[in-house]
Amino acid sequence: MEKKICSYETLFAISGNCSEEEYKALCEKFVTLVNENASDVTVDEWGKKKLAYPINYITEGYYVLVTFKSEPSFPLELERVMGITEGVIRYMTTTKCAVAAKAEAAEAVEAPVEVEATEA
Repeated sequence: MEKKICSYETLFAISGNCSEEEYKALCEKFVTLVNENASDVTVDEWGKKKLAYPINYITEGYYVLVTFKSEPSFPLELERVMGITEGVIRYMTTTKCAVAAKAEAAEAVEAPVEVEATEA
């Protein structure tokens, strides 16, 4: 059976109350995990930003966007690790496979279907 590889983007925010060393350690932890389990990894550090609303009385966060390609099971593991890591206040992973699957389904629906006419 062929392995399915999809493109993913994970955006996570680390608490602004963390020191710069803690922020860099957490960022390195997740980037290392992604590098071990995925390919075509790009990391875009957005830096410290003000949150739209306070989360547990935290008003600022360090944002990091990681883009990668992997099997569908890996993003679930990545989110599980982020969920149990202290200092991560928000995270979200999106996939680009769904867009490709919808496009393939639309092409299949638009294909002409030949129907034989029968007289009753």
